[in-house]
Amino acid sequence: MSVELEGVTLHLAHPDEIPVRWVGQEEVMRQLLAAWMVVDRQDLPMNPRLIGKPGVGKTTLAYTAARRMAREVYILQATVDTRPEDLLVTPVIEGEGKLRYVASPLVTAMIRGGICILDEGNRMSEKSWASLAPLLDMRRYVESIVAGVKIKAHPDFRLVATMNDDASTFDLPEYIHSRLQPQILIDFPERDEEYQILKENLPFGEEEILQYVVSFLQQAHAAAERYTVRDGINVARYAMKL
Repeated sequence: MSVELEGVTLHLAHPDEIPVRWVGQEEVMRQLLAAWMVVDRQDLPMNPRLIGKPGVGKTTLAYTAARRMAREVYILQATVDTRPEDLLVTPVIEGEGKLRYVASPLVTAMIRGGICILDEGNRMSEKSWASLAPLLDMRRYVESIVAGVKIKAHPDFRLVATMNDDASTFDLPEYIHSRLQPQILIDFPERDEEYQILKENLPFGEEEILQYVVSFLQQAHAAAERYTVRDGINVARYAMKL
């Protein structure tokens, strides 16, 4: 799958297909969908960021919201090593000195009018964020120095950044902070929601084990321990194997 822009052929990424479903906490789902809504011809979608502890379901929420809108979903995993060209267009040598320009999941979503989830965005450096600054305001484009093209976002393009609330991340530069709004906090789910999440992910799980794990997680939340429902799923799965 490829497109031609300004005489340059860009090879596009494939959308992500993951078997997940958001359970409970419909209020944060409503907030995310509202941020993406356009209410007037002159209005623009917002670029929300989902903040919470690792494992509380930020990526699952974003993916499910995108699927509710019946859009293609592209996930780009950010790391401390993510470079501007990783976010945009990467040149790949294709025999006999030829270059093949490969669009990132983000650029592919921009071109196809999909939704990009920039996962764990606050692990990126300021230099990488700077390359996205024009995309996150009214300009809605990026410039690839490598390929020498300016890429404008499709009107249906949407972006969300997930960010972990932990010590292993960077502070966002202020000019990016103001562009990534609103900030939506994902907290630990209530007991019944946590049980439903476990049941959704482990439909074969024994009831006694699921209830035990839910009780453990709820006590961990009350004690400000960092155990999340993702940990609970793994604990329950391992207990069943044992």
